[in-house]
Amino acid sequence: MQIAVTFRHMEASSPIKEYAEEKFSKLKKYIDEPIDAQVVISVEKKIRHNAEVTIVAKGITIKASEESADMYASIDGVADKLERQLKRYKEKIKRHTPSTKKGRQIAKTVFEAESLEEADVQPSIVRSHSFSAKPMSVEEAAMQMDLMHKEFMVFTDDVTEEVNVVYRRKDGNYGLIAPEQ
Repeated sequence: MQIAVTFRHMEASSPIKEYAEEKFSKLKKYIDEPIDAQVVISVEKKIRHNAEVTIVAKGITIKASEESADMYASIDGVADKLERQLKRYKEKIKRHTPSTKKGRQIAKTVFEAESLEEADVQPSIVRSHSFSAKPMSVEEAAMQMDLMHKEFMVFTDDVTEEVNVVYRRKDGNYGLIAPEQ
């Protein structure tokens, strides 16, 4: 397990770094290798101690953060959050029957709009990203979306093999965009 600890707005502390590495190395029992953990430890106004962690493993990305008045308490809190998320993920994976179908490559492009008043200006590409839309059920896509703290998830339906989008609605529920059959 690779753990990178970054300190922001504070001096690097060897005891805090060792404590964080010890806490997060215990999480490897829930995920398959290789695991890459990014830990960002910061202090704001000398009273708010934040610990943010992003774990990237084979097929999963999980983010969590915790804030308290003590850095060690923040690290403990975020470790507990990650452990709960990983346990929930592992249980759902045990119940899910894997699909043998291949995923599709999907490209995401972000355009920059100059101004709404200038109607004849063409948008320009700001960022482009390509990723694989893995075959999964709607429930698994919603779970992945929650674990990654995203507003939507593009995936290939494991039954129909069509590209679908599951998204978070303003009322807290989920929506599904699927092509007509």
